[in-house]
Amino acid sequence: MRTGTRGLVALLCAALMIAGGCAKKEIVKPEEGARMAAPTPPPAPAAPAPAKTEEPMAAQPVSEAAVKGEAPQEAVKGEEAEAALERIYFDFDSYVLSQQARDTLYRDAEILLKKQPAAKVSLEGHCDERGSDEYNLALGEKRAKAAMDYLVTLGVPAERLSTISYGKEKPLDPGHTEEAWAKNRRVELVIVK
Repeated sequence: MRTGTRGLVALLCAALMIAGGCAKKEIVKPEEGARMAAPTPPPAPAAPAPAKTEEPMAAQPVSEAAVKGEAPQEAVKGEEAEAALERIYFDFDSYVLSQQARDTLYRDAEILLKKQPAAKVSLEGHCDERGSDEYNLALGEKRAKAAMDYLVTLGVPAERLSTISYGKEKPLDPGHTEEAWAKNRRVELVIVK
């Protein structure tokens, strides 16, 4: 009788471990996770790159402003600082920072370090309307965290940064097209103090 009970307990434990493993894979979406896992390691080695190329990148915002016909920015205060901090965008179902997002965060870091050295910033993660509420809240948090981690590598103190995820609750564009969804997959940098 004891051998049968032990066998039944072992069988139940094995079934629970298999079921538990499957549930995790289902939530993480292994197909998407596999695609995101490959690009994730390159950001760590890329962190030193801005330090090595600070001089060319420092000149880049000035030349972009000149090309766009914008006036050079003076000391940014209050609402002007919020307007100066640019949002970044993400690919569908991804929290990997593109090169364009990194360049934008580099310019934002310069503003936060040079023109707003005491400002505290909330990084707000957003998603498009596709996907469940829970999934989009988690994805929005990952996007905000990725942006925060990159700003920290650029020298912005982590104590000045916080993250929050709104998931799909605050769309920038309420449309139901790919263009609208692309605008909604973003992280907004909001000065809170």
